[in-house]
Amino acid sequence: MTSLLPDLAFLPTFDSVEAERLHRKQRLAASFRLFGKFGFDEGIAGHITVRDPEHADRFWLNPFGMNFKHIRVSDLICVDHGGAVVEGNATVNTAAFAIHSQVHAARPDVVAAAHAHSLHGKAWSSLGRLLDPITQDACAFFEDHSLFDDFTGVVLDVEEGKRIGAALGDNKAVILRNHGLLTVGHSVDAAVWSFITMERSCQAQLLAEAAGTPVLIDAGMARKTYGQVGSPVACYMSFQPLWDMITRDQPDLFD
Repeated sequence: MTSLLPDLAFLPTFDSVEAERLHRKQRLAASFRLFGKFGFDEGIAGHITVRDPEHADRFWLNPFGMNFKHIRVSDLICVDHGGAVVEGNATVNTAAFAIHSQVHAARPDVVAAAHAHSLHGKAWSSLGRLLDPITQDACAFFEDHSLFDDFTGVVLDVEEGKRIGAALGDNKAVILRNHGLLTVGHSVDAAVWSFITMERSCQAQLLAEAAGTPVLIDAGMARKTYGQVGSPVACYMSFQPLWDMITRDQPDLFD
């Protein structure tokens, strides 16, 4: 597994904390639009968070009960690690706070985290298995994802969030058994791209195993391929075409 602490020179720099905050919020709103476009919404479930660049104990996320397809920058709310809404007028999803507050607390290197009940992610999670390196794209998670091998209902307790944070460890993703996927990154871009490609990798393995027995990529080659497609810079860059698409198609997200 490659650490999430590489040379991060590829990330944009900012003249002020206000400019960096706006950048993170814009990427966050665009990511919700992408989740909505790809059908990752499931009622009130699902959340993406980004740490505030000034206050490390606060993070921005979606308002409770708002459709991903409608979220704008102005709709985002900010909560502290005690659960209080410090900016915005909406309420916070209890499950979002219970999970994300503890992931951010356990991983100070993480800027953003994404979780949703996407169809293929939750189907794969029911098997209680890690993904295998059966495709080039799946190699992005080789030796860099883990399994939270338990299910105790809707996560409403921060103690359960702590257990998820512990299961995540130093990885960029964790499969929550009978629940779904959770990914993290040094940027909204990387965390959200990792979720999108992990969901598709779950779909690919489900399809492959339904058709037969997939041929695994050997460990050495999977590890090499991970360095090419699973690094923080690779995840960040892979998000950029999606950013270009969604901001051109749905510019109202900047409102």
